[in-house]
Amino acid sequence: MNYSEKKKSFTEKILKLFSHKLNKIEKRQMYLFILMILFFISQIFQTFYFKYTIDKKITNEVQEKETIEKKKIVFLGDSITEMYDLQKYFHNKDYVNSGISGHTTSNILSHIKDRAVDYNPKKIFLLIGVNDQMTRDLENTEAIENIENIIIRLQDLIPDTELYIESILPVNHGDDEKINHDIVDERKNKNINVMNDEIKKLCEKYNVTYINLHDKFTDEDGNLKLEYTKEGLHLSDKGYEVMTQELKKYLL
Repeated sequence: MNYSEKKKSFTEKILKLFSHKLNKIEKRQMYLFILMILFFISQIFQTFYFKYTIDKKITNEVQEKETIEKKKIVFLGDSITEMYDLQKYFHNKDYVNSGISGHTTSNILSHIKDRAVDYNPKKIFLLIGVNDQMTRDLENTEAIENIENIIIRLQDLIPDTELYIESILPVNHGDDEKINHDIVDERKNKNINVMNDEIKKLCEKYNVTYINLHDKFTDEDGNLKLEYTKEGLHLSDKGYEVMTQELKKYLL
C-alpha cells in the first residue's frame, strides 16, 4: 500500500469514527429533546389537571353552599307581614319575617338588600302597598312604579329566587264597634282595587306569580270581612289562618 492509499484509509477511519461520535451526540441530543418535550407536556398536563381539580372543587363548594343557603323563604312587607307569626302557622325555622310596621313600597325598595337579597332566599312573598299614598289618591302612582322597580332589582340581583306578589288586602270602614277608623284612615277600597289591577299587570309583564288574596278576604260589600280583621286594617287570627291556607299552595 502506497502512501496515498494509506492516507486515504486513515482519513476514512477518522471520518468514520467522527461520524460515529456525531451520531452518538445527535442521539443524545435527540433523547434530551424528547425528554424535555415529555417534561413540558407533563408540566402542562399537571397545570391543567390541578386547575381543573381546583375549579371543580370551587364549583362544587359554591353549588353546595347555594344548596345549603337557598332554603330561606322570606316574607317581605309592612305590619300585616310583621304581625304574621310564621312559626305558629308554618313551624319552619327557614321562614324569615321581613315585615316592618308602617313601611311603604319606597321603604322596601330602599332596603331591598338587607330585607331580602342578603338572605339568598329560595322564595320571596311580597305584600306591600296598603300604606302608600295611592290608597288615598290615585293620582299618586309612585307605589306601582316602586313595585316595578322592586321586581326588576330582585330579578337582577337574585335571578334564581322565585318571587310571589300578593294582592293588597281590602280594608273595612264599617260601623261595627271593632272598627278603628283612625287606623283605617283614608284608605279606599276602590283605590286598592285599581292598585291590584296594576300589580297583576306587572306580574304578567315580568313573569312573576301574582297571588289574589284580596278576593278571599272581601265581603259582599267589598270590605275586609269582619271575622278576618282586628280593627279594619290588620288581620285577626282567623285572617292569618286563611292567608296561610292560600300561601301553602305555593310552598309545596
